[in-house]
Parts: sequence; structure tokens; C-alpha cells
Amino acid sequence: MNLSIVVPVYNEVENLQPLHNKIHAALQDMPGKHWEMILVDDGSTDGSLQAIEQLASLDPEHVCVVELRRNFGQTAAIAAGIDHSQGEVIVLLDADLQNDPEDIPMLVEKIDQGYDVVSGWRRQRQDNFLTRVLPSRIANWLISTVTGVHLHDYGCTLKAYRREVLKGFRLYGEMHRFIPAYAHSVGAKMVEVPVSHQPRQFGKTKYGLNRTLKVILDLFTVKFLISYANKPIYLFGGAGVFLIALSGAVLFFLMVRKFTLGIDILPSPLLQMSAMVMILGSQSILMGLIAELLARTYHESQQKPTYTVRKVIRDRMESE
Repeated sequence: MNLSIVVPVYNEVENLQPLHNKIHAALQDMPGKHWEMILVDDGSTDGSLQAIEQLASLDPEHVCVVELRRNFGQTAAIAAGIDHSQGEVIVLLDADLQNDPEDIPMLVEKIDQGYDVVSGWRRQRQDNFLTRVLPSRIANWLISTVTGVHLHDYGCTLKAYRREVLKGFRLYGEMHRFIPAYAHSVGAKMVEVPVSHQPRQFGKTKYGLNRTLKVILDLFTVKFLISYANKPIYLFGGAGVFLIALSGAVLFFLMVRKFTLGIDILPSPLLQMSAMVMILGSQSILMGLIAELLARTYHESQQKPTYTVRKVIRDRMESE
């Protein structure tokens, strides 16, 4: 299997047959590519499950149905689709037909050129500016700034990945949008390409402003996992050293004031504040040491390497 198209489905019954037809039309001109479509029903209540089961019965060669027991959310549905896919290349696609399946061959072509991640960029979005476009731009700027992986459109589901860059991490919360940042952390070669975007014709959008807060909270987790998961002492220890240095500076100030101005140290509230800051700094360093032990236990107990390998070239010359 060369290509797997993972489509999370939640109450999109009117879009499923047109989506299937468009994917077929887009991929029929890709000779030599064996492909599958993983349709993950995320607890739909509008008949979407029955619709994708019918698609599977009519096109068993290409369609695979994964039914979740209840609505777990888009990230969980994507994770389930990836786990049940078999392709060397995985393309993520929404079921609402706002992303055009005709862009899939372009993404796969970029993968064939040597890229590991190809991210779609909805340059001309067909959504409401205040409720969709503006929050998305703010989130994209924030994610790019924090992670150091600069993309115009993290929220675009249409992306292509080599399977190997998706190994080694699990998806929780709303973290599917952070997959490019995870992939970049293991050295993936990445490119962003403009893709077409269509206005929604059927069904209702599942996105809202409430997702913005979830994205911000998940961003803390992503930053920690990418930058400090292997060496948490750098985060906790660094904060601890800063707090202890700050406490020492306050104590030095109090002593200088005592000897130059004759102001007593004990009545000053700065003394209590510096003592508390020093205690917090010491606790932060100890927390970093505990986190180091947990990180080492995690990697060594599961035999997880602290590195990733792209390829190995070895020339063994046999002596005659």
C-alpha cells in the first residue's frame, strides 16, 4: 500500500458520497499508486456511519471503515485512522469538502521529491473572517513563534506525511494540528504548499472560538515535549538557578543597605520574600532532578532511543 487517506467523519452524511467520488477522480491519474481511504466515524448521529459502510460495500478495494464507540474528537479520530492505515504515505483530509481532493496528487508529488511533511496552506480561505480566519491567523503566529516551526496554516487538515515521521508520539487533546512541529523535532524535511479552499455547502462547521483556548493550553504541552522532554532539568533547573540568583541579589541589596544606610535587615519584607524565592528555586531544581529520573526511566524501560535516524550507509568490503 503506497498511500493512505485518513478522513475523520462527524455528522457529514451529505458530503461523503461527493467526497468519495472526488477522491477517486483525483487518484485515478496516479499510475502505480495503490491507495486506501480510511473513513473514521467519530460517533456520528446523522447517518454518516451507514453512509460510509455503504461506500465500503460498494468499493471494498479502497474504503476502510473505522467506527469509534462515541465522539472522541478530531484528534482521536485522526490517531485511529493513522493506526489502522497501511500506506507508506499518509494524507489527512477533512470530510467537509472545503479542502479539494484534487490537491492530493500535488502533495504526494512533493513527498516523492524527498520531503517528509507537506503542509497545505489555505491562502484564500472561504470562511468568516472574524470567527474563523482572524483567530486562525493569531493561533498560527503563536504556534510558529513558540515552536520555531513557521507555517502559515497549522489548522489546515490537508497534509501529507511519510509514515516514519509519525512514529514515536501519541496524539491527545487538539494536538493533531501540532504534528508538523513534532515531525520537525525529529528532523523531518518540510514544505508548505498553497491548496484550494471551498466554502462549505452541506452540514455545519464543528469549529468554534472555544477551540482557541484548547490550542493555547496544548501549546504548553507541545513546547515542553519538543524542547525539554529529554532534558527536563534544563527547564526546571534553569528556573531554579534564576530564582536562587534573584534571592541572592535581594539579600546582597539588604546587606549593602544595612552597612551603608544602617537600615535593619530583619524588619524588611524583602528578607521573607528572598527566603521564599530561594526555597522555590531549590524545589524547582529538585523537581528537575526527579523529572530527569522519570525521563530516563521512560526511555530505558521502553528502549526508546534519544535520537532518530534518517538512513544508514555502510560499505563493507569483503577481503579476498
